[in-house]
Amino acid sequence: MPTDRPRAIAPTVPFADRVFRGAVTSSGVFVLLVMGGIGIFLAYQAVPTLRALGWSFFTENLWRPESNRLGILSVALGTIQVALVAIVVSFPLALGTALYISEYAPPGLRRTLIALLDLMAAVPSVIYGLWGFFFLQGEIIYLARWLSKYLGFLPFFHVETDVDAAVWEKSQYTSSVFICGVVVAMMVIPITGSVMREVFAQAPVGEREAALALGSTRWGVIRSVVLPFGRGGVIGGTMLGLGRALGETIAVALIISPAFDVKFRLLEKGGNTISELIALRFGESSPFQLSALLAAGMVLFLFTLLINVIASMVVARSRSGASTEI
Repeated sequence: MPTDRPRAIAPTVPFADRVFRGAVTSSGVFVLLVMGGIGIFLAYQAVPTLRALGWSFFTENLWRPESNRLGILSVALGTIQVALVAIVVSFPLALGTALYISEYAPPGLRRTLIALLDLMAAVPSVIYGLWGFFFLQGEIIYLARWLSKYLGFLPFFHVETDVDAAVWEKSQYTSSVFICGVVVAMMVIPITGSVMREVFAQAPVGEREAALALGSTRWGVIRSVVLPFGRGGVIGGTMLGLGRALGETIAVALIISPAFDVKFRLLEKGGNTISELIALRFGESSPFQLSALLAAGMVLFLFTLLINVIASMVVARSRSGASTEI
């Protein structure tokens, strides 16, 4: 009687699966190559500037091509300030929107709100910029004056003007970093809110029901189950919005008054960002100035890349990271 031997099974992957796997792998590799190519191009184009100016390119705050004084200290600081104002304004609004949609809104209204949130992300930045310039700026200067009057002892709320004057200088509060930050916040809310909403919706149903069975209220479920589960998504979505805010160009260019000053007064007129500098100076630049602009672009590229990498790492290490994409 012949001995029974296990038959070797050679798993075969269907042809369609192999094609799909190859297409997906090729797409991923292509994206990495494009990102690497952009970084290499910017670094190569920045070499003449970094070789000629050295570290002064990062410590000089003026941009005066006629006197060969080119630096990004003031614009880098302005970029960070606009982004931070945008995050401070957008974070509570995005978090509240995400919690309401995922936890409180009726099913019919929830679908409408999700569509509206996605629609906000599709609105061109120039529309936000025009809205901020023609409508928001004229209204928000009163809030800026109030902050300057009662919180002016804080350096970033101080404005070099008499806030108690009978006829106060409205022009001192226009075209400021604060106004730009608020406008950019409106553009950041859909991104951060969508990521937070998706994470909150994935909170384990069993843990929700267990909390309710123990007598927890709806807010108790949010506090003890939803928020701890979605902590990584909240942080990752916020940092993703920060990366979006760092690179905003059109809205900032429409509102802010260009000034190459190193200052921390958010409510005062004047400021600049790297993206605005590149947009406004690109067309009239000499080869050396163009190299300097590309060097500034490389710095902005590294900023956003670093923030997105950190955000991905935070989300991946969280409980919700396995099923969350940012």
